[in-house]
Amino acid sequence: MKEFTYARAETLDDAAGQLDETARVIAGGTNLLDLMKLQVMAPEKVVDITRLPDLSEISAEGEGLRIGALVTNSQLAEDHRVRSLYPVLSRAILAGASGQIRNKATTGGNLLQRTRCPYFYDPAMACNKRDPGAGCAAKEGVGRMLAVFGVSDDCLAAHPSDMAVGLRALDAEVEVRSPDSSTRRLKLDELYRLPGDRPDLETTLAVDEIITAVVLPAPEKGAVQAYRKVRDRASYAFALVSVAGNVTLTDGKIARAKLAYGGVAPKPWTNAKVEEMLVGQAPDEALFRKAAEALTADATPHSDNAFKLPMLRRTLIAVLREATGLADASPGTDKTKDAA
Repeated sequence: MKEFTYARAETLDDAAGQLDETARVIAGGTNLLDLMKLQVMAPEKVVDITRLPDLSEISAEGEGLRIGALVTNSQLAEDHRVRSLYPVLSRAILAGASGQIRNKATTGGNLLQRTRCPYFYDPAMACNKRDPGAGCAAKEGVGRMLAVFGVSDDCLAAHPSDMAVGLRALDAEVEVRSPDSSTRRLKLDELYRLPGDRPDLETTLAVDEIITAVVLPAPEKGAVQAYRKVRDRASYAFALVSVAGNVTLTDGKIARAKLAYGGVAPKPWTNAKVEEMLVGQAPDEALFRKAAEALTADATPHSDNAFKLPMLRRTLIAVLREATGLADASPGTDKTKDAA
C-alpha cells in the first residue's frame, strides 16, 4: 500500500472541499481498502465521512423512505419498514457478502463499489478501467463472470452490487451533494455510465460530489416483490445472474412490472421492452417465456459466459412466477430448480 494522507471530515462542506482527482471518500472501506492494498487504487488522500451527522438514519420521506448514505447494509436489511414494504431490497442485501462485511459496508459505498473483474484487480494485466488506454485482457481471457449486456470493445466488466439491483426495481433515487451545498437527485440509471471508450468513468458524479442518501418512493399498492440470485456458493459469492421483480396485478392482469438484473451488465440492468411486453397481459408460462427470450435477444456474451443467457431466462421466469402467484416460492430462496 502506498503512503496516503488521512483526513476526518467534520461537515459535508469540509468533506467536499477536500475532494479532488487525488482523493477518495472512505466510510466502511470494505472495497476501497482492498483496492489500495493491491495498488489498484492509490489515492493520495482518503477523507473519512463516518462522523458526519444525519447520514446514518432511515427516516420517512413522504410515504417512502430516506436512507442515509452511512446506513450499513445490515441496518438497512433488518429495518422493519424495509422488510415489510420493500422486501426485495432486504432480500437482495442479505444475498450479498457476509454478515461481517454487511455490518461495515454502507449504502453509499455499496452503490459505488467497483467491479470484481479479475483483470481489474491484477495490476499486471491490461485493464482500461484501471489504466485508460492499456487494453482489455478480459477479451481474450477467462470471462465466466463478465457482463453480457452494455459492454464495449474496451470493457466487459460487470457491476457487483446486489443492493443496487433491488433498488433499481424499486425506482430508487440517489441524493447527491455538491461543494456549493446544493443537492440533486438522480435515478439509478442516471448515476451509472456504460463503459463506452472510457470505462474508467463509472458514474456521473463529479470528483467533489458526495452521495448523501437513497430515497425510496412509496411502495406500489398491491405490488409483489421477488428476488433471485444464482451463484457458485450458497454465501459470500457474487451473482452469476440475479433478478429483482416488483410486479402489480389488477383484475388478473399485470398492471405494472419493474424488473432489474444483476451480474450481467456494467450497472443494474433493465429492459423497458420486456416490461412493456408484460403490462396488460394475463400472467402465464407462454408470456413469461416470450419475455425471457426478448430479454436476452440483444446479449453479447463472452465465449466463456454464454451459459448466463439460459440461466438468466430461467431466473426471470422464476421471479415472474413468484411475483404473479404462479409459483409457491419460499422467501429468501436464491437457488431453485427453475434458476439452477
